[in-house]
Amino acid sequence: MDNTVIQGLSLRSVGVIGAAIFLTVFAFTYSIPGWVENFAADYIESEARERIDASIDAIRPPESKNALARLAQSMFEKNEAHIEQLKSNLKNMVHEQWAAALAAVRDLDCECREKWEDWFESGFNSNIALLQAANEQVSNFIHSTYMDAATELKRDIRIFTASNAAVFVLFLLVSFLKPQAITHLFLPGVLLAISTLICSYFYIFEQNWLLTIIQSSYFGFAYLAWLGIVFLFLCDIVFNRARLATEILNAIFNAIGSAISVGPC
Repeated sequence: MDNTVIQGLSLRSVGVIGAAIFLTVFAFTYSIPGWVENFAADYIESEARERIDASIDAIRPPESKNALARLAQSMFEKNEAHIEQLKSNLKNMVHEQWAAALAAVRDLDCECREKWEDWFESGFNSNIALLQAANEQVSNFIHSTYMDAATELKRDIRIFTASNAAVFVLFLLVSFLKPQAITHLFLPGVLLAISTLICSYFYIFEQNWLLTIIQSSYFGFAYLAWLGIVFLFLCDIVFNRARLATEILNAIFNAIGSAISVGPC
C-alpha cells in the first residue's frame, strides 16, 4: 500500500476516533439523565462541600460606611468568638444532614431538583441567607449548592467536549479537502492525538483531575490555547498553502538529520 495512503488513513483515523469520543460524551450530557452526576459524583460532592464551608466562613456584616454598617461591624468584632462558634454549629448541622439531603437531590424524580434548576435558569445564585436554624432551610442550601456545582460542571463539560469535537471534525474535513497536505497535517494531528490520549488517561484513571482541569480557568485557557494552535495550523493549511507548517516540518527534519523535506501544498 502506498505510503501516502497509509498516512492519510492514520490521520483520518485520529480525526474519526477523536470526534467520536468527544461527540459521544457531549451527547451523553443531553441523552442520559443524571449521567454527569453519576460520572462526577465524588467531584460534585467535594465541590459542594467546599462551597458550603466557604459560604459559612464568609459570613460577615455588609461592607459600607454608613452608621448602621459600622455598628454591625463593631458588634461583629465584639462577638467574634461567639459568631465563630455559631458558624461551627452551622457547619455541623449541614454535615449531619448531608447524606439525607444528597440522597434526595440525586433522585432525578425529586421536586427539589426542578425548583433549583428553575431558580438557576432565572439567574439565582445560592445565598447564605438560606442558612437559618430550620432543618428544611439547611437542606435547601445543600440542595441549591449541589445543583449549582452540578449545573456548572455539566455546562463546562459540554463546552469542553463540543470544542474538541469541532476541532476534530474540522481536522477530518481538511484531510479530505486538502489530500495533498497529508504530511503537513501530521503537526495538528500529533497535537490532537496527544490531547486525546491525555484526556482518555485522566478519564480512565484520574477522573477528578480531568474535571478539575475542565472547570479550572487557568488550565481551561491553557487547553484552549492548545486547541487554538491546532486551529491555526489547519487555517495555515487551508488558506496559506501550509507555508508555516512547511517551515516547522523542515526545521524538525533538519534537526534530526533527515534528508526528507516538504514544500507548500
